Amino acid sequence: MVAGVDVGYGLGTAVVDSVPVAAHRLWIAAVAVDRGFLRDGEGDRPALRVACRGGDVMDPLVLGALVALVTILVLFSGVSVALGLLIVSAGFLLVFDGARSLELMPEILFGKLDNFALLSIPMFIIMGASIASTRAGADLYEALERWLTRIPGGLVISNLGACALFSAMSGSSPATCAAIGKMGIPEMRKRGYPDSVAAGSIAAGGTLGILIPPSVTMIVYGIATETSIGRLFLAGVFPGLLLVGLFMAWSLYSTWRSGNAAVLSATDYTWREKFEILPRVLPFIFIICGVLYAMYGGIATPSETAAVGALLCLVIAMVIYRLWNPRDLWVVLRDSTRESVMILFIIAAAGVFSYMLSSLFITQSIAEWIGTLDVNRWVLMGAVNVFLLIAGFFLPPVAVILMAAPILLPIIVTAGFDPIWFAVVLTINMEIGLISPPVGLNLYVINGIAPDIKLKTILVGSLPYVACMIVAIVLLCLFPGIATWLPDAVMGSTR
Repeated sequence: MVAGVDVGYGLGTAVVDSVPVAAHRLWIAAVAVDRGFLRDGEGDRPALRVACRGGDVMDPLVLGALVALVTILVLFSGVSVALGLLIVSAGFLLVFDGARSLELMPEILFGKLDNFALLSIPMFIIMGASIASTRAGADLYEALERWLTRIPGGLVISNLGACALFSAMSGSSPATCAAIGKMGIPEMRKRGYPDSVAAGSIAAGGTLGILIPPSVTMIVYGIATETSIGRLFLAGVFPGLLLVGLFMAWSLYSTWRSGNAAVLSATDYTWREKFEILPRVLPFIFIICGVLYAMYGGIATPSETAAVGALLCLVIAMVIYRLWNPRDLWVVLRDSTRESVMILFIIAAAGVFSYMLSSLFITQSIAEWIGTLDVNRWVLMGAVNVFLLIAGFFLPPVAVILMAAPILLPIIVTAGFDPIWFAVVLTINMEIGLISPPVGLNLYVINGIAPDIKLKTILVGSLPYVACMIVAIVLLCLFPGIATWLPDAVMGSTR
């Protein structure tokens, strides 16, 4: 057996295949039989009705609607996502499956975290936090602005390009907005760009952090659905570039339409000024390229490359940006630990939530019901997109993926859609949620950076970029190869 236990992500010879998710379900069923919760042979038998402990019988579809309603109410109460999922899961298991079913919850909770691949999440978060704690974002913005200054409208293009590169380095949408926006928004406003373009372009550019690899969101999707993380990373490359192109095109058009030709003029920089900024940003870009090469060259697993990348980013932050102060290093590690624990806790709670849905036959019944619908598969995909959009308006991307992916993936696969392609569509839907009310995290980050720009102006400025994302989803539906060609070319086709 080859060393390395990054389960199920097929990244060359350095990776061991995982135990399929079906085996995990068989383990759950075996434990349930051993504990007396099921009679032997019932673990995979479908059921059409679920009996309440009081003796009443409820249709699983009705029960599923009740679970959805209660979950929404609990999450809207202000309880954290992870704790809310555990409360809902425990409540429904207690009512419909009896108190003894709660004995399985600790095993499922900790069993979801017993996965070596999860180590890549805190490592990539440390990698992003160490970059976000320095002037790397400002330097990246300045470098692109100096090199693209001869292009008409080069400043807004520089901002979006800096967002794309910084998001690839940090993997965080709010961090990208904060790092690039602090320099980009004041400079664009000083040059005469409309406030809506200055704020909207940064808010939209920040969303690229969950699509362009390496992406923590893609890692979470891969773990939740037992999908190759390597393929997911590659699948996000061309759609990410497509979104960058659409964002740039709209920004240039909107600027030109404003009638202020001065903002499209160039600022002269000497060759010395252009080259002197490169040593501060090229090392980070080399690290990203090195991490991706190590993964796809079969040199190391995602967790191993993430650990090396995190260490190198910390070293470069200390050497180039003099991040020597122990307090500054402590802030980086503290914030990374908090975010990592939050994500891992949601993953564990979502595992219990998925078990509750499966044990009450809600997941199976929904899949069976949708399979009986005589509708075109694109109508089904449209309904799924509407659901994801609405969910993204209120919940963070990680929570939506962990709650919805186990339910939606069997439906998507049965309808003939590629799960890798669907991951990209799902992620773009989550990007829309980041710049749409009522949550719209990126909108509030931009408002914090430029408080004199009204929130309404930021929202109005971001809406055209929402339209760009919808156009990207339509293009992905018409030309799925945008997302699937690169994974197939690099890692071979699985179809």
